[in-house]
Order: sequence, then C-alpha cells, then structure tokens
Amino acid sequence: MAGPVFRFAPSPTGRLHRGHAFSALMSWRACRAAKGAFRLRIEDIDRVRCRPEFEAGILEDLAWLGVDWDGPVLRQSGRGAAYEAALAHLAEEGLTYRCFRTRREVADAMTRAPHGDEVVFFGERLPKQEEAARLAAGEAFAWRLDVRAAAERSGPLSFLETGAGPAGETGRQIAQTDSAGDIVLARRDIGVAYHLAVVVDDAFQEVTTVVRGCDLFAATHVQRLLQVLLGLPEPVYRHHRLLVGPDGKRYAKRDRAETLQSLREQGVSPDWLIAELDLDGDR
Repeated sequence: MAGPVFRFAPSPTGRLHRGHAFSALMSWRACRAAKGAFRLRIEDIDRVRCRPEFEAGILEDLAWLGVDWDGPVLRQSGRGAAYEAALAHLAEEGLTYRCFRTRREVADAMTRAPHGDEVVFFGERLPKQEEAARLAAGEAFAWRLDVRAAAERSGPLSFLETGAGPAGETGRQIAQTDSAGDIVLARRDIGVAYHLAVVVDDAFQEVTTVVRGCDLFAATHVQRLLQVLLGLPEPVYRHHRLLVGPDGKRYAKRDRAETLQSLREQGVSPDWLIAELDLDGDR
C-alpha cells in the first residue's frame, strides 16, 4: 500500500452514539486529508451480543454521517483461521499457557502491575501431567499470554503517539508490556480475544494509522508486544479525547447513550451534529 491506511472498527453490539461518530469522523477526515485509504472493520467476535441488525445500523449511521470506505467490509467472524494461526505461532514459540482458573480464582490472585496502578493477573504453567489430567476431565481453560516470557523475548519496545493520549502524552512512548498482566488470548466461550484479533486484522488490512479514543491508550502497550511477537508491522497511533454527556460521563452503549438513530429521528441533521462534535477542537 503506497499511501496511509486508516480504519474504523466498531462492534455491532448496539447502535452508534456521539462518541462513535466523533471517532469515525476523526479517522475518516484525517484519512481523506492525507489522501489515504479508509477501511471499515466490523468487530463481531462477541457471539452473544453482536447482532446483524446492529451491523446494518452501523452502515446506515455511517452513510448518514457521510463516512465512506475503500474496499470490502472486513468481519472478524470470518477471520477465525487467521486468529488460530497467530495463536498457534505464539504457542509454538512457548509464549502461551492454558489457564484453568475460574474468574473468581483469577480475581483472588490479582496483584498490582509493575508499571502503573492497575490490578492485573500473572499466572503460571501447570506441570504437564496435571494439565493433561485436567484436559482429560474436560475442564474449561483460557489461552493466556506469558507476558514476562514474551517481554524477555521482545526486549524494550515503544510506539509513536501523534495525538495527546489520556494524560497529554505525545511522541515516542515506552511500551510497558507487562502493564496488563497475562492477558487472555482465546477462550472457548468467546473465541479469540480483542487484543489478538485487532493486531492480526490491522496488519491484514495494512493499517498504518490507528485513530481511536484515549480509553484504548493502555491497550496499545500489549498490542505493540503482540505485533513484535507475530512479526507484524507497527502502526502510528493517535488517541483522541472522549466525549462526555451532560452528566459528565463518557458516552457508552452500556449506559444507553443517545444513539445516532434517535438523533436522526428527532430531525437532527449530520451538519448540526458535526458542528456540535467540534472535531477541530481535538487538534
């Protein structure tokens, strides 16, 4: 790909709201200004919450906003083989392990991250005989990244932040690769996990610039680690501010934030909404 490639990657677990519109428009405008290619990815790996009608709503909302994209829509639900190959590679390199702990057991074993204030989980590999017995008994497990072994393999890492991040960060950032602990890479009930899917798909779509909310800034540290472990290219990142409602809370699906569909039904025009979002205020 000769020019820059940007993307918007929503999950069809509900209708889009102002926060989604802000992020989509920020990425799309930057892409068009740079004469780049804009990719749309539907992150539908959540088998329980993702619904076809929500995906249809995403396409409708983007068309209303005037956001178009280049090439076909990529759906994560059709990318299982690519994720399995990535997971197999990490396993062959000795960087994963099966974790049989329940959610309660994981919560009880959490400790403070070496970098930052997050409380995270670091597990351990079971003796082969015990692991075989638990597998034979049909016990559920999650594939986790052995982040300490992975960080030792990768060495020091960094990523380029061209926005402001959640605390004014800009420029080259040191990747605190153990800040999320031994993350889940895959589990029977959810399939592949977000961190693994997103780095595999960004590489597949040849994404060079990731524009997204600053709530995902922390995720960049471990995603940078996975990129190196899998031999994938490094995008440039721009994390933008999060929109908040009148109550001071950021817009979120779980809080039933007012949707773009609802605004449209009230007679709101795309131009009015775009002016309200104040996209230029995030430069």
